[in-house]
Amino acid sequence: MKAILLLIVGLSAFLSLQSQDKKNDTKLLRHVVLFKFKDNAAPTDVKKVEQAFAQLPSQIKEIAGFEWGLNNSPENINQGFTHCFFVSFKSEDDRAAYLPHPAHKAFVDVLKPHLDKVLVIDYWANK
Repeated sequence: MKAILLLIVGLSAFLSLQSQDKKNDTKLLRHVVLFKFKDNAAPTDVKKVEQAFAQLPSQIKEIAGFEWGLNNSPENINQGFTHCFFVSFKSEDDRAAYLPHPAHKAFVDVLKPHLDKVLVIDYWANK
């Protein structure tokens, strides 16, 4: 009876560790990018920046997830930042491949003439 109980406890602990490992496998590194465009940036130029950023997931295989949107907070504390881009990676190595990637650098070249300020925060998502 003791042997069966020990086997059940051991199996339960093993399954719990397996479950935790699977949860850790799904953690994502989030790369949050906020843009404040220059006051004189034309809407067509801002649209080009949006489109260029949105193309990166099809050009850089290390991107695990991507979404973006425009600020619509009623609090009016965005300090002029209007655009939020949210890029996800499975590892720090994937992010390290993304940052110097030629497609990312080409995007930055499209962005720079129209950018007033940028804010970037990276974090490991906790669930």
